[in-house]
Amino acid sequence: MEIAEAALLTAAGLGAGGVNALAGGGSLVTYPALLAVGLPPVAANVTNSVAVSPGYVASVAGSRADLPGQRRRLLGLLPTAVVGSAAGCALLLVTPERAFELVVPFLVLAASASLAVKERIQRLTGRATGPAVPHLTVGLGAVYGGYFGAALGVMLVAALSVVFADTLPRISAAKNVISSVVGLVTVAAFAAFGPVNWAAAAVVAPAALTGGYVGARLARRLPPALWRAGIVVFGVAIGLLLLVRALT
Repeated sequence: MEIAEAALLTAAGLGAGGVNALAGGGSLVTYPALLAVGLPPVAANVTNSVAVSPGYVASVAGSRADLPGQRRRLLGLLPTAVVGSAAGCALLLVTPERAFELVVPFLVLAASASLAVKERIQRLTGRATGPAVPHLTVGLGAVYGGYFGAALGVMLVAALSVVFADTLPRISAAKNVISSVVGLVTVAAFAAFGPVNWAAAAVVAPAALTGGYVGARLARRLPPALWRAGIVVFGVAIGLLLLVRALT
């Protein structure tokens, strides 16, 4: 790996960690950077999934104060998350790379849209009357996480807010647990069967953790809405560029 490529991936990892702490959607930064250093789309995706997974686990520790009382609910949902994420990983690995190239621009645009309406998603919290179809909801989210995963956390918050009547911090804590399970499954699946570029993952992962710590400190000083707006614009631009690339 060239020094310039390592520098780009380090910067992307730092930026993604900060974005995740401030608004979510850090993979919209790291995935294009992995493409920029020459990784094919599927290899960039699996490498990104492996690199960002430690951040999911760290988020569980950060939200542990909001987990008491959710043990039974989460234990019931985690097997669904395991099966769903494994299915998403398998779908990515067994389908043609061309299919992924065609689908991923729309996934990036969908992830960007979910960030754009994050505030509306959060306002849904507490309005639900109770669980409706939690296993289907978590299962579909996990499939998405195994297949691509950008802005997975935002999408899970949206889904869990609809099916559970609970406070946002507790839903966010549950989301962190589910995301960490999805992350662990993707690491295991892609480490065994996926084209992971371990050198790139080794650069991005610690940078993302560092960026997450710094971003968490900055979150109290900077308006998250401004950061989120920037990432939405960036994500839309990247999605459109990927779409043009896929169609040409």
